[in-house]
Amino acid sequence: MNPPLHELDEASVDRDPLRQFLRWLEHATAVTRTPEAAAVATATADGAPSVRMVLLKRWDEHGFVFHTNLRGRKARELAENPRAALLLHWPELGRQVRIEGGVREVPRDEAEAYFRTRPRGAQIGAHVSRQSEPIGSRADLDARQAELVRELEGKDVPLPDTWGGFRVVPQSYEFWQHRDDRLHDRIRYTRTPDGWAIERLQP
Repeated sequence: MNPPLHELDEASVDRDPLRQFLRWLEHATAVTRTPEAAAVATATADGAPSVRMVLLKRWDEHGFVFHTNLRGRKARELAENPRAALLLHWPELGRQVRIEGGVREVPRDEAEAYFRTRPRGAQIGAHVSRQSEPIGSRADLDARQAELVRELEGKDVPLPDTWGGFRVVPQSYEFWQHRDDRLHDRIRYTRTPDGWAIERLQP
């Protein structure tokens, strides 16, 4: 049975949005297989948007980290326009969290540390795929993978030069709680020089 839906009140939320996020993430972990799945929206320098799903791998007071090919479309857009929006949706709880902010590439040693935790197949896949580029057929991709598996047999898979991660540094959070009357609860945190300002938004 799903947990009951709750009201969301600006007087009772944590004053720190990260702690509020961790509270909701704990609830989501109990009912959702991949609570860390997030849509990440980027845009070109002239504002043309695109969005796709990623898995967030780390989150702390410094921001939210995901990993990707550094030559793919989202990485190219982040190079042109280093801002992003994240959306986590937990329908079992009637909840969404929106996070917006600037983006910076994570240090190489941090990317390598995470890369070492990935399954070997995923490590090899990071070499095989030239993300977002056209390819003739699935067979071409499979052949490239088989060749690399043979080449690296018995060896550690090196970190590709084309693979790394990005950290979204929040400037705002929005916590959204479903209400059956469609007058949903929305609480926004906005970063200020003195900390976080909290306000209720109309649904």
